[in-house]
Amino acid sequence: MSLQSVREFFAEHAPEIEIIELNQSTATVALAAQAHGVAPGQIAKTLSLKVKNQVILVVAKGDARLDNKKLKTTFGAKARMLSSDEVVTITGHPVGGVCPFGLENPLTVYCDISLKAYEEVLPAAGAIHSAVRISPEKMAELTHAAWIDVCL
Repeated sequence: MSLQSVREFFAEHAPEIEIIELNQSTATVALAAQAHGVAPGQIAKTLSLKVKNQVILVVAKGDARLDNKKLKTTFGAKARMLSSDEVVTITGHPVGGVCPFGLENPLTVYCDISLKAYEEVLPAAGAIHSAVRISPEKMAELTHAAWIDVCL
């Protein structure tokens, strides 16, 4: 169902973007980078966080790490990662396939400036074997994301 919701999202908002489906898992940054023949940083990982009582998504380059001080400064509170069960329930996507497209529930999306290092990034597309090739700017535009600086 998750891959289908992403298909529907792109059919409606950006039909020119194709979903890439592979026979192997791309559930981790390392697996995805190897499968797509790109640097780990070019994989756009989507992190599901809870800040105060709000769930947000932060999309960052694959080899970036969240900086807790920057997160707290940006959002005014500590952030915690969601559990695997919470991720599936709230986003509708399985861990390893989480992306900012075709979400089960409307969520605020942020893109970390680390993504701007690349002309093209590969976020997952709702399944552990799917992705899309997209510019960071187009991804932010499609998801109405704000740009933030919360990674090391």
